[in-house]
Amino acid sequence: MTRYHALALITEYWMPKTDYLSAIAEAAKKVKDGDFLVVSEKAISTARGNVLDESRVQPGKMARFLAAFWMQVVWGYFLGVLSHFGNRLLVRIRSYPQESGSRHKQVALEYSGLLQALMFGSEGGIDGSNLPYSLVSLPLEDSQAEAESIRQRIKKQLGKKVTVVIVDTDKTYGFRNFYFTPRPKPMKGIISGGGLITYLIGRTFKFKRRPTPLALAGANLSVETALAIANVADKARGPGSGATVWDMAARFKVSATGVSWDMLTRLEHKPIVIVRKTT
Repeated sequence: MTRYHALALITEYWMPKTDYLSAIAEAAKKVKDGDFLVVSEKAISTARGNVLDESRVQPGKMARFLAAFWMQVVWGYFLGVLSHFGNRLLVRIRSYPQESGSRHKQVALEYSGLLQALMFGSEGGIDGSNLPYSLVSLPLEDSQAEAESIRQRIKKQLGKKVTVVIVDTDKTYGFRNFYFTPRPKPMKGIISGGGLITYLIGRTFKFKRRPTPLALAGANLSVETALAIANVADKARGPGSGATVWDMAARFKVSATGVSWDMLTRLEHKPIVIVRKTT
């Protein structure tokens, strides 16, 4: 059985317009030939300015329905229980915010479609955790190109040959040799689609779930190996400011839209993890 050692690298918070390629090369000086360099998709997306301010969105009737009855009642009392959510999360969902929540659902509908908007969170890879105010990050359009750019920068600047893995914390579920995720555009070999349906199947039947590898550059890995590396890296990185927007807000003792850039920059950020085989 292959074992891995992981080292999470602390960097400054990557705000929009951050030169993340230089930041990665600067932080990863301890990398060795053959290492896996695992990078957070959301951190890259934020640095690229691929974010959206939901406070400027005008929600429609469907979005308001989703934020009210669908989230508070259907998820709060039925689907959340079916998905084995903890009591604290269920209580939070039952008080799902109407105004900011409806704007978020409108963004999900426009960018990801109905099956994604029906999900509990991170609809279509849209994520508001570790971001301030009403900002959310959108998924990368071409994560493969990003992975290749990082690999080339490491080779040029540090002279090391590594395998770059871009990951998202949204889960991939596994049943024997079959892997599936509601997250759009995962790596080849992981079946994507279904949104709410896929999510409920994975959660209800308690299939093994791990963060989703989106792109690889530098080596061809099996899906199982890529998932194992993504999981090791995720554990080393930790939840950042919080696993959900609610956790983030609770940490700073503010409302869900009250977190500021300054608050986030005070925390340790670990967007990069070096993963190395130990056996």
